[in-house]
Amino acid sequence: CLLQRCHCAGATYLFQQDKFYDVSYDTGDKSVQCSRKPDAFKFWLMWKAVGTKDLGRRVDRALAMAKYLAQEIKKREGFRLVIEPEFANVCFWYIPPSLRNVPDCPELWKKLHAVAPVVKERMMKSGSMMIGYQKHGDKANFFRMVVISPQVNRQDLDFVLDEIHSLGKDL
Repeated sequence: CLLQRCHCAGATYLFQQDKFYDVSYDTGDKSVQCSRKPDAFKFWLMWKAVGTKDLGRRVDRALAMAKYLAQEIKKREGFRLVIEPEFANVCFWYIPPSLRNVPDCPELWKKLHAVAPVVKERMMKSGSMMIGYQKHGDKANFFRMVVISPQVNRQDLDFVLDEIHSLGKDL
């Protein structure tokens, strides 16, 4: 309780309260900078291990994979970008078939707000993947995919979109 009072930032985009499990187990808001104290040291170690050129290639690849994901989202029915990505964060909504013909109105966004938490719960229970979601201002919950792993490839990103559709198509 003391740690939470001292370090809590109340970052609702990181610590959603509408999860299917007891959110008191989320420890991130109980530590300095969400338990990310040694970030600079980890970056320095990676830089020393892979070198400047490889680090640059990794950044370029992350940006290319994020761009690919955004292009796929634009092509697929039921997916919609929140905003054109400017770095490796790709924010998007999944719109299940039952909502695709609903006119753009407050009722649509109210229903859409409940989609991401249900799909996330299904992801976690199935063990297929874990992608965060958040709301921003008056925008309904959306998925926030950060594409930074050097191992991620196009097939992985296709799987992400296929899996979200598979987990949410009945909503």
